[in-house]
Amino acid sequence: MSKPSSNLPSRRTFLAGSAAFFGTPAVAQTVAGQAERDPTQSERRNISSFRTLDWQPYFENLRNGAILVDIDSRVVRYWSEDQSIYKLYPSSVPLTEDLTRRGRTRVILKDPAPDWRPTPAMKKRNPEWPDYVAPGPDNPLGSRALHLSWTYYRIHGTHDTRKIGRKSSNGCIGLYNEHIEELYEMAKVGTQVLLI
Repeated sequence: MSKPSSNLPSRRTFLAGSAAFFGTPAVAQTVAGQAERDPTQSERRNISSFRTLDWQPYFENLRNGAILVDIDSRVVRYWSEDQSIYKLYPSSVPLTEDLTRRGRTRVILKDPAPDWRPTPAMKKRNPEWPDYVAPGPDNPLGSRALHLSWTYYRIHGTHDTRKIGRKSSNGCIGLYNEHIEELYEMAKVGTQVLLI
């Protein structure tokens, strides 16, 4: 025996329609709010910085691999020597332009458990800072550090994940700990580094 057809919606249809109806204003509001917002030039540049780049405009070769640090876009890129690996990481960058150094350098030391001492300039700006912090969760250099040939400059991790993507360092380049641990394994002493 067949059921008589009804023009009334089923309970399932009613619930699905209600959810769509009540959800629509929130979605429309979000989309409209995004459309009205005019991103700053920095935001546009940061979004475009996450596209894949070729290494050739920045390096003559990939001997020992290459790391490109883009201060303005707040990203770190890595290419392996054999070009089989390309990585892109969000980073923290120096707070101000006078703390920023740009140019060519290289990795001179891989530190698996970095300790930290503030530089004389940091101590002058922040006399309340400790003179020394041992490796561990309170260390501002995170779980790994790549020391660069410039005195006091490093690419390192951070336990304070709020710093990533921001101007928040005293000169160094910071990565999430899981990212510096990955980069640490791929980079070598002698890996070329360019900060732009």
